Amino acid sequence: MNKLILTFAVGGLLLYSCGNSTNEKSNNQPEVAEHNDHHHDDESEAIELNNGEKWQVDANMLTHIRNMENDVVSFSKVEQKDYKSISEKLQSNIDLLTSNCTMKGKAHDELHKWLLPYIDLVKELSEAKNETEATKQFENIQISFTTFNQYFQ
Repeated sequence: MNKLILTFAVGGLLLYSCGNSTNEKSNNQPEVAEHNDHHHDDESEAIELNNGEKWQVDANMLTHIRNMENDVVSFSKVEQKDYKSISEKLQSNIDLLTSNCTMKGKAHDELHKWLLPYIDLVKELSEAKNETEATKQFENIQISFTTFNQYFQ
């Protein structure tokens, strides 16, 4: 139940952030509201390819995603794991990513299908109660980037 509430709260915050981008025009507000309804109804929906091809992520947003991926790859090679530190780094890039949201349309919707669960994973990593739990959440984050690379470029 808490995960569901957290998912809706993060999703709402993410949609709010996307809707308040400096690149957004006020005439896009109905679209944002439509996205909000979309995510509540279709949260479990699988990510789809773009007619068999990967979705193109805006370069500005992709930079933050690649920064997070590089942080995850680097962290996986470190022997002394500071999960709190990596979760803070990932959250910082999530904040930058959502505040610089410039995507629209189907590519945006498909990215949200990956991003919302990813945000939940980072939140769960930050709240891990022990190293075993943190290790599992970190592994899930690594898997999440595999999924991202299957559907986005």
